[in-house]
Amino acid sequence: MRLLIATTNRGKAREINAELLAEGVRDLELLTLQDFPGIPDVVEDQPTFGGNAMKKARHYAAHSNVLSLADDSGLCVDALGGAPGIYSARYAGEPCDDAANNRKLLAALKDVPPEKRHAQFICALALALPDKPLVVLSDYVAGGIGYIPRGDNGFGYDPLFVLPELGLTTAELSMEQKSQISHRGKAVRRLAQWLLENPIFAP
Repeated sequence: MRLLIATTNRGKAREINAELLAEGVRDLELLTLQDFPGIPDVVEDQPTFGGNAMKKARHYAAHSNVLSLADDSGLCVDALGGAPGIYSARYAGEPCDDAANNRKLLAALKDVPPEKRHAQFICALALALPDKPLVVLSDYVAGGIGYIPRGDNGFGYDPLFVLPELGLTTAELSMEQKSQISHRGKAVRRLAQWLLENPIFAP
């Protein structure tokens, strides 16, 4: 079965495929948006991660006529009332800039003590057929926001997101370690279980 992963990043698609294979999902031909260059962008204007993920999944399924998987992810900081939330990628404005986003986040938290710097990374995954939505699944990982960026293995807010049980940021983890505990890795494993349990996608 063909599955369009709504990203132009083939590395991200390979990571998702590896997770699905590890969970026993077989016989998927994975495609990315690079295989459908004529599809227009979608406006992410929904108030939730799940809403944006489903809007994207339905949009790309309708335009490609292929089963489509889309995600929307972000960082929610308790002391900031859940910000940057759905605006995580463009927190510091357009164009999206990870370093600028991190600087703005640190500035917003400059007077917040360690015990109040709790945060969560959240990922919502949505799956849709060309004619109907199928499912939205989400998961999260809890941690805190550090005071300086640490690590070179991640992207986005990874250098600031500290896992208290490890004392490391997610940017200090290997890809394999991160996948086991990350919001996206956990959400993909939930998706794999859904695919295996749904008769339409049973091996």
